Amino acid sequence: MEKVILWILLILGIVLFLNSLRKPPIKHWILIYLLASYFSIFLGVLVVEEKMLKYPVQFFDKYFSSSILYEYLLFPVVCIYFYQTTFHSKFLGIIRQAFLYTAALTLTEIMLEKYTDLIEYLTWTWLHTFISIYLLMLTLRFAAHLINKEW
Repeated sequence: MEKVILWILLILGIVLFLNSLRKPPIKHWILIYLLASYFSIFLGVLVVEEKMLKYPVQFFDKYFSSSILYEYLLFPVVCIYFYQTTFHSKFLGIIRQAFLYTAALTLTEIMLEKYTDLIEYLTWTWLHTFISIYLLMLTLRFAAHLINKEW
């Protein structure tokens, strides 16, 4: 069942990624995708190597200890949508939306941890997930804004 969920998430991630690139300015969306991928890969590997959580069932489990599907595709795609929906927002709107996106991702992770073998918390908790995603999304949002402001 877990492999089926992974395939569904892969297809969903690809469809959402392609859909996110349909409207300009595409350079902004690609930038946020690359920034989110870079930082999520770094932090994801760090958390798994420190044995805070593990992914018992995943794609390419012989080669990767972290979740490549989440770190390379799903989280960066969510960050693109977050950036798109906050593109013209004021500071408080960005903060609120970051909270909502983070809550949705955290709830999804909690459900996957509880009902599947896709994620297993060792010393990690849902609060760690919430705080790390929230801070990462805000950091990425403001970093991309600063970079794009210069272009």
